[in-house]
Amino acid sequence: MKKIDRRSFLKTLGVGAAGAAVASCAPKNSAVLDPAGRYTTPVPTDQMTYRTNHNSGDKVSLLGYGCMRWPMIPNPNGRGQIIDQEQVNRLVDYALEHGVNYFDTSPHYGQGQSERATGTALARHPRDSYFIATKMSTFLDANGADPNVAKAGYHHSFEELQVDYLDYYLIHGAGIGGFGAPGVTGMSALHAKYLDNGMHDFLMQEKAAGRIRNMGFSHHGDLDVLQYLLEMHDRGEAHWDFVQIQMNYQDWHYATGWNTNGEIMYNMLAERNIPIVIMEPLLGGRLSNLPVHLVQRLKERNPENSVASWAFRWVGSHEHVLSVLSGMTYMENLEDNVRSFAPLVPLTDEENDFLEETAKLLITYPIIQCNNCQYCMPCPYGLDIPATLLHYNKCVNEGNLPESQGDPEYRKMRRAFLVGYDRSVPKLRQASHCTGCNQCSPNCPQRINIPQELERIDKFVEALKQNTL
Repeated sequence: MKKIDRRSFLKTLGVGAAGAAVASCAPKNSAVLDPAGRYTTPVPTDQMTYRTNHNSGDKVSLLGYGCMRWPMIPNPNGRGQIIDQEQVNRLVDYALEHGVNYFDTSPHYGQGQSERATGTALARHPRDSYFIATKMSTFLDANGADPNVAKAGYHHSFEELQVDYLDYYLIHGAGIGGFGAPGVTGMSALHAKYLDNGMHDFLMQEKAAGRIRNMGFSHHGDLDVLQYLLEMHDRGEAHWDFVQIQMNYQDWHYATGWNTNGEIMYNMLAERNIPIVIMEPLLGGRLSNLPVHLVQRLKERNPENSVASWAFRWVGSHEHVLSVLSGMTYMENLEDNVRSFAPLVPLTDEENDFLEETAKLLITYPIIQCNNCQYCMPCPYGLDIPATLLHYNKCVNEGNLPESQGDPEYRKMRRAFLVGYDRSVPKLRQASHCTGCNQCSPNCPQRINIPQELERIDKFVEALKQNTL
């Protein structure tokens, strides 16, 4: 990690020397966990860390609310699920009360319902009390190259969010090809769905008219696309007020799938002084649900902090990061994450080295790199793909993944996996119903071969059921 001059860093945060002295010896406002893992001190309401976007002067909360994973409830009409608006309102109210002012959504999040739910919750508050970010999500749309389709989606976002301007607008998923069509790469998709169809010019006009305050893009996949867009910035053909990347302490040096090591992307943006918004600081929750041995490792080092707080402090310690997005589905997630940034206590060099060793250990576990982003959904055959993959990962983390009947805890692990699978994923939505159509894999930012993984899990389940492992 690039070392940060502490005086300059604290100046950026607006923290004086006296405050720094207190923070350095009292991580997380001296919050203490009781034996049951509950905090014994109140969540701070007035100590959120903010960063300033030098392009617009916006004072943005270092903790941003990622609105991909709003809580869901069964649809009253019996067809699928809908977002729990009442719970979203509670979460948004709490976030604003505790200093969170950046909310990131997309037309595709929450099964297409996130913008409306987010807009409904935020519209109950003064417009100048929050910044809202949404996206042109045409990378998931087979007709996304049609400028009329793209413009219709753009205008629809205003309606769903109940706003007349967007604080932050992104080209969604720059670098992802799309739908596995022959010859479709990240670069060709970028040209077809953004550059060659006139959408770049259209969005620049919208920015000039004030309907977009800050223009940027989120990047997955093809590093050449990131380089190309930054070269447009360098030549003055585009101006990126911010860029959103996936970055966390595992991906810093050990990114998988389509993703590029965070260190490379961070440095490319930092050298241009482009503010950075971070997605997946917890890798879809994987860095808060570590294997038990790694949890013990972190808890032995600092029993008073949550496992997730390590990942958040790591990301927040980078000076060019404007905001760190977290998809906080439950109130306990929100409360804990606020503690990590109210105020942020930057990691020491020794703690950085400790997390680097933790990342090296983590990549040795046979975890499927699923971030639960839901881009693989809906499955045309009704499978719950993320739930299946996440159950497998959960059993890896808990040590309930028997290799053979010779394992001393085989019977216990077998029962834990099978019972947990049936509870987590309804039988008609399990891996056994996968047809291998592969509609899902081309949309996966982590480049998981989903049909192959589902087939592997199904064979494993059958072996457990038949006691032939």
